[in-house]
Amino acid sequence: MLQARQHGDELFVGVHSDEDILENKGPVVMTLKERLAAVDGCRWATQSVPGAPYVTDPQVMDSYRCKYVVHGDDITTDANGEDCYKTMKELGRFIVVKRTPNISTTDLVGRMLLYSKNHHLAPISSRHWDEYAAGEASHELLLPDAVQRYRAYATCEDGKNPGVAVYVYTEDTSKLHELVEPSGGRFASKNIYYIDGGFDLFNPGHIVALKTLKERAVRENAVVLVGVNSDDDVNRHKGLNYPIMNLFERSLCVLQSAYIDGIVLGAPYKPTAAFLASFDVPVAKVFHGPTSEHDDPYDDVKQLGLYENLGRHEYDHISTEDIASRVLKNRAAYEERQRRKGWKSEHERQLEQQEKK
Repeated sequence: MLQARQHGDELFVGVHSDEDILENKGPVVMTLKERLAAVDGCRWATQSVPGAPYVTDPQVMDSYRCKYVVHGDDITTDANGEDCYKTMKELGRFIVVKRTPNISTTDLVGRMLLYSKNHHLAPISSRHWDEYAAGEASHELLLPDAVQRYRAYATCEDGKNPGVAVYVYTEDTSKLHELVEPSGGRFASKNIYYIDGGFDLFNPGHIVALKTLKERAVRENAVVLVGVNSDDDVNRHKGLNYPIMNLFERSLCVLQSAYIDGIVLGAPYKPTAAFLASFDVPVAKVFHGPTSEHDDPYDDVKQLGLYENLGRHEYDHISTEDIASRVLKNRAAYEERQRRKGWKSEHERQLEQQEKK
C-alpha cells in the first residue's frame, strides 16, 4: 500500500468480500467490515472499496477514476488457477511493486498453532543503541534494513515526505532516543496524549481505539504517541507464546496508522513519571482501553492525575486472544487452507516463470 501510494496522487484500496476470499483462498480471520476499518485506518489509503471483485475488473477501476492497479511481484490466481490480473496486464494498466519481506497470514496461523516463541526479539539495551550510533548496529530493530523500513513507514500521507516520529526506549538506562525525526512542527506547541500496549495481531479493536483518541487529540490540540511494549513484557503478562507478532512486526502495524503522531519501541509496561518526563513535549494524558490488566501498571500515572480510560467503542470486545481463538476454533479449515495454498503456490510459481520468459 505504501509503494502503491508513492506511484500516484491517491490510493483506492479494493477489499474482497468474505465470500470471494472463502471461494478463492480460504476462510477469513476478520470480517469485511473489520478489514475495511483496517484499510481506512492506513495513512496512505485515500478510500477503501468494499466488495471489490477478486479478479480485477477495469470497469470497476474506471468507476473510481483509477488508471492503474498495483500488486506485488508475485502471481495471484483465482479458484480456477487463472491470473487475477491477466486482463489488466494486457491493457497496460498493471504496476508491479516489490513484495514486502514480511510475515503473512499463513505465517501467523502457523505461530498460533505451534505455540512457538522463536520469533520473539530481545529488548533493546543502551549497548545496542550505542552500537547503532557508532554505525555498528547489532540489534535486529536497528540494522540498516529495519531502520529504512521505519523511515518508510513513518512517511506522511503521500508516502514520500517525513511524517511521524519513532523513538527507542532502552530499559536498562530508562532513556528515550530518537530514531526517526517527525515532520517539522508536528509536535510544536502541543501536548502529548500517550497510550501504550502490546498491539499484537493489530486488529479493529486497536484501530478504532487509536481513531477515537486521535479525534479527541485533534480537538484538544494534542498529538497521539503510542508506546509499543517489548516482546519480553508482553510475554511476561500474557503468557503462552504471546506476542504472536514480534516487536518489529507490531510496531510497523502501529506506525502505518493514520491516527498516530509517533511510536515508542520497547516502551515500558509501567509508564513512570520519569519516563513521561523524558519527552520534549509535555504529556497531558495517559490513556488505556476498557480492558483490564493483571496488575495495574498505571499507579504512578494515576497519582499524577494524568490517567484516563479511553471508554467504550464499537470493537472494544475484540482482543488478541479473540483473533487467535477465531483461528484455533477453525483449525481444520485453516489446515485445509494451508494445503490448498501449497498447490496454488506451485501453480503460481510456474505462471510467474512463464511470464518472465
